[in-house]
Amino acid sequence: QVQLVESGGDLVQAGGSLRLSCAASGNIFSFTAMGWYRQAPGKQRELVATITSGGSTNYADSVKGRFTISRDNAKKTVYLQMNSLRPEDTAVYYCNAKKIVGAYWGQGTQVTVSS
Repeated sequence: QVQLVESGGDLVQAGGSLRLSCAASGNIFSFTAMGWYRQAPGKQRELVATITSGGSTNYADSVKGRFTISRDNAKKTVYLQMNSLRPEDTAVYYCNAKKIVGAYWGQGTQVTVSS
């Protein structure tokens, strides 16, 4: 059974930084990709950033140059470094892990950016 546990969400002022962590149980090498999604109140969940098992990354245009996704295979953890945060980054951030068949979600962590 795969479990994803996010942490690191907080209240921060605009311009500040946060680092989110997603700790995975199970065999992380079986994941074809891991990533972060977010959902703001009244909006659909959207992709923030992904990283493949080979290390290729992909970012939403709105976070390019500000956010960095990385992974530590030994710790089975994926990180999202978020810099220059804006009020519009406020959302619940969810960790996602994909296999060839199936995908898994964490419970989410709240990020609130005050202006």
